[in-house]
This record gives sequence, structure tokens and C-alpha cells, in this order.
Amino acid sequence: MTAALSDDDTRPFVGVRVLDLTHVLAGPFCTYQLALLGADTIKIEDPSNPDIVRESGPDLAHNRRGMGTSYLTQNSNKRCLTLNLKDPRARDVLRTLAANADVLVENYRSGALTELGLGFDQLIAINPRLIYCSMTGYGQDGPKGRHNSYDPVIQGMSGLMSTTGTANASPLKTGAPVIDYASGLSGAFAVSCALFQRERTGRGQHIDCAMLDTALMMMSSLVTSYLFSGHVPVPRENDLDQAGVSGYRAQDGVMLMLGAFNARQNRRLWMSFDRPDLASYGSLELQEKHRDELANELRRIIATRTAAEWEAYFDDIGVPAGRARNLAEALALEQVRHRGFVHQFAMAEGVDRPFAVPTTGFRYLHGGPRVDSPPRSLGADTNSILAEIGLDAVTIAEYRRDGVV
Repeated sequence: MTAALSDDDTRPFVGVRVLDLTHVLAGPFCTYQLALLGADTIKIEDPSNPDIVRESGPDLAHNRRGMGTSYLTQNSNKRCLTLNLKDPRARDVLRTLAANADVLVENYRSGALTELGLGFDQLIAINPRLIYCSMTGYGQDGPKGRHNSYDPVIQGMSGLMSTTGTANASPLKTGAPVIDYASGLSGAFAVSCALFQRERTGRGQHIDCAMLDTALMMMSSLVTSYLFSGHVPVPRENDLDQAGVSGYRAQDGVMLMLGAFNARQNRRLWMSFDRPDLASYGSLELQEKHRDELANELRRIIATRTAAEWEAYFDDIGVPAGRARNLAEALALEQVRHRGFVHQFAMAEGVDRPFAVPTTGFRYLHGGPRVDSPPRSLGADTNSILAEIGLDAVTIAEYRRDGVV
């Protein structure tokens, strides 16, 4: 570990140093999760070509300042260092940092850092305990190993889009960049496991994370079903295999999503409608065999009340259900506020108004994820980080003059 553990901060990665050589979303989201759990995370960017998402978001002024909302989303708790890795002096700085780091996460094109003398084999020779995580679209090798990619491309290539939409509107991309976020979580999980493994072996690790693999993993049940039966899944709109786990339009036109999956829930649903005959279709086999009959009756019944009324009704009888909301409505849910999922910032350098960012999808009883500091402007911590590794003020000024940092 690279730093002394704090007596009053019991988060799991306090004392772990992470070098973050990632950009856009999947990689930065991976390191953001580690940072929330206490890792000293240093975001490293090219001074003349920083992370492109700094200029992405709905507010042009903040984009121009390099503090766009797409950057703010996943860069809290990080320190920011600029290094022009084309310059050998900057590469020497990175090697010095890597010699005392626990984790390095990068999402450059496969082989790009090796060409600069900063690949896994080169850095593990300096620090045999280094966890080196490479995140790419397709992995480090194979016929597409050297090809770049992004979330929408992977959504299309993986088959995910072919399962989404309607018969007349498919393939259809999901609204959110779900593959990016899932890849970030997969990377953070892999790093966490490698750190645990290192406690037993004493050895570093090279992690090869691929977005395409992640996308297929997110369709695991469909993958297994296809490989077993040869049945290629098609878009089903909101009509799933079981009528009790599907969507229906309520009286006000709002979609209500039902989740009466198991036999107890299915029976509870139909008995509340005084339909013991339909309640008898408890097994999944019977639910699927009588799907049309069940669905037609649910369409008729759900159309008699508003979605909000049905949501309250099903909550009361213990059947999972919820009306489809837009994002504003979802964030206004009391449950979301209760969970503390969103962290509010009153201010931050380069941001001229209060703003909020998402955190994690879990909580700990103690020592859990926490936001400590807001996202930093480009290179905000360069001088202090360089000083930490022994560079004096004269050398730092020289590096700035020469565009090394």
C-alpha cells in the first residue's frame, strides 16, 4: 500500500494509490468507484489533449472551461495531473509514480502504452506488485484487439440493440450508455479482486477488460438460452414471457410495469381480482402456456385506473409494480433521496453553480463509499504531485515551459 491508513477512515481502499490514465466514461467510472471507496486516485491527462468529456454537457460555458457535466459525473475524489507522454521526461514521471502505485487503469488503444515503454510488462518490471487494468472495446488481442470502440458501437455489435424496441423500431439503442457503466463496474470489480488476490500471492496482475465481453455478460440469460436452443431473441416491446412480468397502459396512458414473477406473487395478483381460476396458473410453464389469456385480462383491468393508483394498490398487496417514470420523476422519488445516491456540491473550482453527482449503487454499514472532494480542473494538482515525487520548483517550471506537463 502507498499511504498510511487513517484511523478514522475505514474505507477499503484508503492507502491504495490508483493511477487513472483513462478518458471518456467506462475507464473514469471504474476509477471513480475506487476513489469513492478511499483510493488516492490521480487522473492523468495530456495537457494539450485532455479528456474529451470535459467539453461535453448541456452548458456551453462550462464545457469551454473543461468542466462539462459529462466530466463532473465520474471524477470526484480525484487529483488531476497533466503529462505529455510523448515527452520522455513525462514518461519518466509516470514510471516514478508507477513504482509506488498499487493500481494503474488505462483505456488507450491496445498496445499504445507498450509502444511508449509504459505497458504492463515494462511497468511490472519496475513494480512487481502493480495491478495493471487495460480497458478496451474488444480486449487486448484477437482480430479486433487493436480497434477502438464506444458504447453505441458495442451496443450494436453485441446484439443488445436487436433485443430492444418493437417489431417496427429495432435495433434500438438504450437511452443511457449502459455498456460504459457496466464496463466501469466490471473493471472496478476486477481491480478489487486483484488487490485481494495480491494480499495472498504478493504478485501484481494484468487485467484485460473488454466492453464487448461486458455487453454479452449483461445478456447472459439470452446467451445461454440461444446456445442451448438456437432461438435468436427478438424485441418484445414490454411483453415478456410471463404476462405478470410485463407492461400495460393504465387509464391515463402511463405504462405500468408489473413484476408478479413467482407463484405466490402471481396468485396474490389474481386473487386480489377475484380470479382464482387464473391464480391457479402459478408455475412458469402454465404462465407461459396461458400468456395471451392472462395478458388480455390484465390489459382490461389495468386500463380501469391510473398508473399511480395501481402502483399504490400493488404496493399494498405485495406485488412488485411501478409506473414508468422519466428521469426527473425518478430522481424526485423519496426512496432515492433516502438512499443518498446523489451527492450535492455547493461549489467547485470552474463551476459557477451548485451541482450534484451520482455515487454508488450500494451502501456499507461502516466505512462505505463517500464523496470527499469535487472534480478538479485540468492539471490542478500537477505541481503538488510532482513535488511529492521529488521534483523541485525549478524543474517543474522547466517542464511547464517545455510542455512536458
